[in-house]
Amino acid sequence: MARPKQFDPEAAVVHAMEVFWRKGYAATTPQDLVDALGIGKGSLYNAFGSKHDLFLLALRRYRDGQSLALVEMLEEGGPVKERLRGALKLLAAMDLGDPDRRGCMAVNSATELAGTDQAAAELVRRMFDRTESAFQAMVEEGQRAGEIDPGRDAAALGSMLLDILVGSRVLARIAEGPERLARVIDATIDSL
Repeated sequence: MARPKQFDPEAAVVHAMEVFWRKGYAATTPQDLVDALGIGKGSLYNAFGSKHDLFLLALRRYRDGQSLALVEMLEEGGPVKERLRGALKLLAAMDLGDPDRRGCMAVNSATELAGTDQAAAELVRRMFDRTESAFQAMVEEGQRAGEIDPGRDAAALGSMLLDILVGSRVLARIAEGPERLARVIDATIDSL
């Protein structure tokens, strides 16, 4: 008879996500994961296959949580430009308020693994595509409402907003305060 699992796999993925997010993929050792999950190495590999498989599960978990949070911020009522400004500033404040200054796990993974890990790169690419599409939809809504010039290319503006988001999340890792990020976000939204 097989022994029942002594841990919750969903909770284990969340704990693994925290380790990978803080340390990065390469710097995270199997022992780091074993310590964070409170299981033995054999159980780790039996439950998740490999460090890489667990990393991809953790990255998906991060994606699902971040995507939901961003969509909720963007779907709040009010003028489109102010919702965009508010979402970008809230993410910046979250990054700046993180004592470990982890930044965005997707951005971190892209910079660490894009040239060496196709599965992780594809997962991050799809996440960025989804975010860019959400930004484009917001621009189109703003165009219909008369807030944003309808002659502007909504896809290009969505791409610009994604770029600002990614850059802001990198900058927040080293920023001494919110001023520079606020200037970038305000200038971007005002340029719409």
